[in-house]
Amino acid sequence: MRRVSIAVCGALILIPLTPTRPAAAAPPGMPTVVEAINELALLTVADEEHDDTYGRNLFPHWSTVSGTCNTREEVLKRDGQNVVVNDSCTAVSGTWVSPYDGGVWTAASDIDIDHMVALKEAWRSGAHAWSPAQRRAFANSLGDTQLWAVTDHVNQAKGDKDPSDWKPPLAGFHCDYARSWIDVKHDWQLTLQEEEKEALEEMLATCTPAG
Repeated sequence: MRRVSIAVCGALILIPLTPTRPAAAAPPGMPTVVEAINELALLTVADEEHDDTYGRNLFPHWSTVSGTCNTREEVLKRDGQNVVVNDSCTAVSGTWVSPYDGGVWTAASDIDIDHMVALKEAWRSGAHAWSPAQRRAFANSLGDTQLWAVTDHVNQAKGDKDPSDWKPPLAGFHCDYARSWIDVKHDWQLTLQEEEKEALEEMLATCTPAG
């Protein structure tokens, strides 16, 4: 731990400094609170369908982005700090802060890349009617807030649940979580359920005016 020395009445005193906590990264394109509220109003409320026809292989993911780097590796580089990769584009060191729970990790193996709107949730909300190319694009989307670097066991606890069944452990992130969820569903023209909408409205109510 670093210390700073100060002189008090001629005596030199060492005071420990608390290390600066790295900030969690966020994907590009986060909507403002107002934008999220407007987008939520445009989403279609409907019952989910085709739950029993889902298969994860219907959404090819971690596609090659460039060279030897795939989508997962690109998100690890994007959202980490001081990330070092080897010749295969595998992250061998770095620091990642999970926005869902505030966990700080220095091993990429502790990080999952979460689909904000889970693939199965997307499937039963409209993606069952998409082409394979659309599903691949959704599963590897780097241009919106669909992909987040988060603590692995927190992501596993989330599974394919929507906000009416699961919310991030870090309450301070609920506003951003709702904004991202809404934006992804809006951009990809997915439906939502009534209880899901109510949960999102409750989460948006935690936002500060500045958003």
